[in-house]
Amino acid sequence: MLSPQKTSWRKQSKGKMRGIVRKGCDVSFGEFGLLSMDKGWITARQIEAGRMAISRHVKRSGKLWIRMFPDKPVSKKPLETRMGKGKGNPEEWVCVVRPGKMLYEIQGVESTTARKALQLAGNKLPVRTKVISREGEI
Repeated sequence: MLSPQKTSWRKQSKGKMRGIVRKGCDVSFGEFGLLSMDKGWITARQIEAGRMAISRHVKRSGKLWIRMFPDKPVSKKPLETRMGKGKGNPEEWVCVVRPGKMLYEIQGVESTTARKALQLAGNKLPVRTKVISREGEI
């Protein structure tokens, strides 16, 4: 599972997910990419599930780039705990995704295979996604 090696603070605020992405919104490394259409939190487990879906469908050929990283801790309080007594302990790591963020990129496979693999990965994620190529939409 992905998680940062070192952080400045153990716990973070929830924050806002306003606006659209200005950086990291183009197909920069590969030929095809999976673009986010919604805002949301993507957990480290979901990122790994998407990566496994892509690599299994393309039979580990080609090259894959993961363009997101879970660097935000999410804390949870134990079940059946009364209100108060501070914030819970960090339980999982999430990546904050806004509309227009490039999530995965792939290169070295045919367009039909890449499209199907990226759609399979998009099904694992809690946000709506769209498959695009370097030239534009497929």
